[in-house]
Amino acid sequence: MNKNFLVQEIIRLKKEKNAVILAHYYQDEDIQEIADFIGDSLELAKKAQNTNADIIVFAGVHFMAETAKILNPDKKVVLPDWNAGCSLADGCPPEDFRVFKEQHPDHIVVTYINCSAQIKAMSDLVCTSANAKKIIESIPAEQKIIFAPDENLGKYLQKETKRELVLWKGSCVVHEAFSLDKLIEIYNKNPTAKIAAHPESEEHILKAAHYIGSTSGIINFIKTDPAAVFIVATEAGILHELSKAVPDKTLIPAPTTDHNSCACSECAYMKMNTLEKLYLCLKNERPEMLIKDELRIEALKPIKRMLELS
Repeated sequence: MNKNFLVQEIIRLKKEKNAVILAHYYQDEDIQEIADFIGDSLELAKKAQNTNADIIVFAGVHFMAETAKILNPDKKVVLPDWNAGCSLADGCPPEDFRVFKEQHPDHIVVTYINCSAQIKAMSDLVCTSANAKKIIESIPAEQKIIFAPDENLGKYLQKETKRELVLWKGSCVVHEAFSLDKLIEIYNKNPTAKIAAHPESEEHILKAAHYIGSTSGIINFIKTDPAAVFIVATEAGILHELSKAVPDKTLIPAPTTDHNSCACSECAYMKMNTLEKLYLCLKNERPEMLIKDELRIEALKPIKRMLELS
């Protein structure tokens, strides 16, 4: 389908149906351009909670649309591609996690938002990379904690909070793809550059970084830091909006171990969403995210606690 036609139709349908398009920073450029709001997990969760739209079109991955539905039971939530999953969410099956939780009965459970509704329902608190440190620090020092599903983020939080965490062994394929050797090679060619990394990255990448933070944290750092060149170790989709905000700065995507076409780290799941799929899901109002009420109520509790704390 013609891009201009798709854009015009999406704008028309959005108005006609009182719909809002929420898009993650990792989405394709065309989707970012037409979205009403672009953000990271925390910003999008807040936006989903406060929208007056009748329909939420969530251009992200499955767990994000699920979170939007948990927060908005009375609104219709649709997503462009039902199969746009997440390696972190997929790597934490509810039945296995239940057993893991039972092995540590005196621990409270903090889960990263990148998990399924079933995992959220088993949690005491949910966090995002933007507020994880704050959430952990809100828990009394003597209280034992399970942190899931991202082991790299968990290790980073242990260092930052000086807390002992029992970690689930999960990881994000996008943030584990960075090559330290190639990163150092680029840095040696750009010695004035600053390296910004997401805490889902592996420890050796974080050790090399000048700044570690969430997607929104990285964006704010690059906008405000006086350096002229930045090497960015997170999903390359972040560079689209960012390059518009800082046209005078040079942004280099951190290289991966793969010999892929863009030499950067892209989330294949996020990129499953296309402008055409976005148009069709708005037009047909499906695939629609539906969650059983009992599960939704349980999953909402730790998300509400997070939103109150942040």
